[in-house]
Amino acid sequence: MLTSFVEGLLCCLASKSANVVVPVETSEPADGYEFVEVKPGRVLRVRHIIPDRPVLEEPTGQGGSVSCKRKITVYRNGQLFIENLGDRASTEVKNCQNGESEPNSTVEVELTDSGNSPLPVRIPEGRSDSVTAGNNGASETGPRKRRRKPKRSVVIDCERKISACKGTHPDVALFFIHGVGGSLDIWGSQLDFFSRLGYEVIAPDLAGHGASTAPQIAAAYTFYALAEDMRLIFKRYARKRNILIGHSYGVSFCTFLAHEYPEQIHKMVMINGGGPTALEPSLCSIFNLPTCVLHCLSPLLAWSFLKAGFARQGAKEKQLLKENNAFNVSSFVLRAMMSGQYWPEGDEVYHAELTVPTLLVHGMHDKFVPVEEDQRMAEILLLAFLKVLEDGSHMIMMECPEAVNTLLHEFFLWEPVTHAPPKKESKARPETAKAQTDNTKPMSDLAKVRPATARQTSSNGRTEEKPDSKSKK
Repeated sequence: MLTSFVEGLLCCLASKSANVVVPVETSEPADGYEFVEVKPGRVLRVRHIIPDRPVLEEPTGQGGSVSCKRKITVYRNGQLFIENLGDRASTEVKNCQNGESEPNSTVEVELTDSGNSPLPVRIPEGRSDSVTAGNNGASETGPRKRRRKPKRSVVIDCERKISACKGTHPDVALFFIHGVGGSLDIWGSQLDFFSRLGYEVIAPDLAGHGASTAPQIAAAYTFYALAEDMRLIFKRYARKRNILIGHSYGVSFCTFLAHEYPEQIHKMVMINGGGPTALEPSLCSIFNLPTCVLHCLSPLLAWSFLKAGFARQGAKEKQLLKENNAFNVSSFVLRAMMSGQYWPEGDEVYHAELTVPTLLVHGMHDKFVPVEEDQRMAEILLLAFLKVLEDGSHMIMMECPEAVNTLLHEFFLWEPVTHAPPKKESKARPETAKAQTDNTKPMSDLAKVRPATARQTSSNGRTEEKPDSKSKK
C-alpha cells in the first residue's frame, strides 16, 4: 500500500501515468500468440490457435431452419412493443417449456432510461392475434386503450439456418472477448479445452490490457474505438460460421459484431453481460477520480474486485487473478475505459433486432450484474437461453471452468429440430403422435426464458420458476 501511495505521488508530480502496459518487443507468432497492428502504433496481442485436426469433416447435417418474424414498435412515450409473429422458433422453444404450442406471443415493455428505477414489464395473457399495436378494442385481460401513433416500427422477416458446430468442421471459428480489467488469459481453460476438441480459437487483448499497446490518450478507449478494433480482428480471422463468446463489457462488442455481421455470426454466448441497455458512463463513480488517486487506491480496488468477482475469496482465487492478469491494468487505462462506455445505440430495440441464437450464462453470486438484468436480456432477445450456475460469480469461467466448457460445447452442438411435413393421412395412433411430440423438444438441458416467466436451471439440475424481472441497470 505504501509503495502504491509513493508511486501515485510521483505520478502526480511527473504528470505521467504509472503502470504503462506495452507489448512484447517481438511481433513474430510464438506459441499461438500474434501481434496485430489494427492502426498505426495500435498493436493488439491475439492468441490464435489452429489445432492439428487428424480428421476434417465437412458439415453434412441439414440443421434446422428457423423463421424469424418479429415486429418492434416504439412509441413516443418511450414504450416498446414487441410482437413475435407466428414462427417455428417460438413454438419450438415454448414446447420445451410446458409442451403447449403458442404460435404467437406479444411482449410490451418500457424502454430503459438513464435512471435506476425498476422498469415495469406487462405481458398480455391472450394470444397476439387479439392484442396488436393498432387494435381499437381492448384485450380481455387489460383496459381499453386508444390508438397511439408509433414513433417508428421495425419489421424482421428472415429465415435463419442453424446447424451444429463441431471441432472437426474447418468453417467454424470461436472468438473470445474479455471485459474491463481482464486479458485473453482469463479464457485459458476455454481456449485449451476447445482447441483440444479441434476448434479454431481467437482471443484478443483489448487495447491497454494484457500485452497490447496502451495509448496515453483517453479517446483510444471509447466504446467505438474498441469496437472498431474488434471489427478488424473479426474480419481478419473470421470463417464461414463464427461463434462469439463475450464476458461482461466484452458482451457489448459481441452484440455490436452480431448486429453488423448477422450472416457470419452463427451463435453467440453472453457471460454475465447485463441487461439490454444503452451504455452511459456514471457521473458519480470512483473512477472519475484523478489517475494518481486511483493508483494510490489500486490495492483497495483489487481487493474489492476479488470480493465481488468471486464467490469465494481464498488463496486459489488470488492465484487465478495473478496468473491470468485479471484486473491488472494501469490506473489511466482503467479510468479511460470506465468513462468511455458511451453507446446510446445499444438499447433494447438494438438488441431486439438480433436474430442470432444466444446462450446467456450467469453466476448466481455475481455482485456486478444482478440476475434480473440477464433475465431482462433473455426477454428482449428473439432466440435466447438462460443458464444460471449456483457455484459461480462474475468470473465464472475461471471459477467453474468444467461446467462452463460443457455448457458452451452443448450449445455449439445444438441445432433446432426440423419438423417433417404433415402427412395426408388423417388417422394416426395417439401413442405415435405423442412419441413424435416428445422427440421434438430442443435444448432440453437449457432453459428458455419466456416473456412472462423466467425459468432458471441450476447446476445441480433443479428448475426454479421466478416472476417477471425488472432491470435496474
